[in-house]
Amino acid sequence: MRPRIVIRYVGMVLIINAIALLIAAAVSLYYGDSSFSTLLYSSLISASFGFFPLIFVPAVSHLTNDEGILIVISSWILISLIGALPFVLWGGEFTFTNAWFESVSGFTTTGSSILNNIEALPMGLLFWRSLTHWLGGLGIIIFVLSLLPSMGMSGLVLIRNEMSPLARNNFRANAKNTLRILLIVYVGLTVLETVALKICGMSVFDAVTHSFATIATGGFSTKNLSIAHFNSVAVESVIMVFMIFSGIHFGILFMTLIGSKLILFKSTVVHYYVAALLIGTFISAYDIYGHYSSSWWEALRFASFQVISLGTSTGFANADSSVWPALSKVILMFFALQCACAGSTSGGIKVDRFVLLWKDIIRQLRLLRHPNAIIPVRLDGEKIEDSVVSQSVLYIVVYLTVIFAASTVLIALGVEVVPSISGTIATMGNVGPGLSYVGSTGNFSQIPDAGKWILTGTMLLGRLEIYGLLIFLLPKSWIPRNTTNAIYK
Repeated sequence: MRPRIVIRYVGMVLIINAIALLIAAAVSLYYGDSSFSTLLYSSLISASFGFFPLIFVPAVSHLTNDEGILIVISSWILISLIGALPFVLWGGEFTFTNAWFESVSGFTTTGSSILNNIEALPMGLLFWRSLTHWLGGLGIIIFVLSLLPSMGMSGLVLIRNEMSPLARNNFRANAKNTLRILLIVYVGLTVLETVALKICGMSVFDAVTHSFATIATGGFSTKNLSIAHFNSVAVESVIMVFMIFSGIHFGILFMTLIGSKLILFKSTVVHYYVAALLIGTFISAYDIYGHYSSSWWEALRFASFQVISLGTSTGFANADSSVWPALSKVILMFFALQCACAGSTSGGIKVDRFVLLWKDIIRQLRLLRHPNAIIPVRLDGEKIEDSVVSQSVLYIVVYLTVIFAASTVLIALGVEVVPSISGTIATMGNVGPGLSYVGSTGNFSQIPDAGKWILTGTMLLGRLEIYGLLIFLLPKSWIPRNTTNAIYK
């Protein structure tokens, strides 16, 4: 392990963060609000910490896997700390704990908030809040690698540690092409949605910030009532379409767009993803019809938006789902656990793992009847290695264990059961809203400070897919030397 090299690469991340803060400061200056100085000071601090390592630490052509893990984890923690600075300097509802919570929630694209009055923030801070989503959605390391494409083998190590193993397997492309695909799809979807929302009547500012949140599947809105503020079927329809696209593997979207392979229409994972959203929508619509909504079309409107929003881990709201009947709440929490596809900006366990889990259950049942049979798990005609299947099943077990443990601690801190469990599910899955007072029209301000720190931990665990952060936190002697590479290869 070479700490100086780790500091150098983290410095690159802080420079990108400084540029983003400077852009937010420019927005503040354009609108003439009072957040310009806080954003500018934060940008200068981030740039200062970023430039010094680049000056004094020479570049290297190779990183070890341990160094790659440490760079990724340290980068996420430090950009969240620097990202909290504008909120702390601004004051208002932002204590240090609240600012840290809001910043981590932004960068991890969780979208949970402690703010009771979002619209009280100046335009510059609102823009920064949304921009943290956009940076975190693709991954801050990906932005660094995109701007510095000549990093060689070091870049390969960072990509391996930044991206989900499932996502990397499904790209079927080298590192350079993977970065190109991610950027083209990510920026392209953002521009298209911004134009579509502007056509639907949103201001340019609202169109841009809500596009940042949608494509990153984040959920930060500039309005207290989220998307319900606009009360527009056209706006909701556009956002639903882009939420669905943002939940699909970007490699599949790209290959389908250029017409080389129509994978989108053949993928088992995509079929399940779309079918689950449709089934969840119709069950929820039937459940709230006559209770929350007086007409079937209104019930379908609210149900489809809320199911897609949680099913893609976006977390926008066009209705108060915390007062819906119990069945609809259970469906929403299921989608908050599952979320969308690997290779997208979505959080949660991922549809891919649920598909592999189901196929493995069927295989195990068949093996009970035919113990000597050799029954491989296949996905889209290709054999899936047993190690990939077992890792996916293990991930689900560990994921649910973390939710149970965090929820238990929150309950011990005095938080009610429903907000504890649903809030942990929402933050672990980077979804945003839970149920009760942490629901779609509520916030996390009532959670005690200790609970907020626990929930920011689950946000980071969910965003980094658990293993990376656990390897970073656990004593090295607990993990065999070959385990790290096995997890990430």
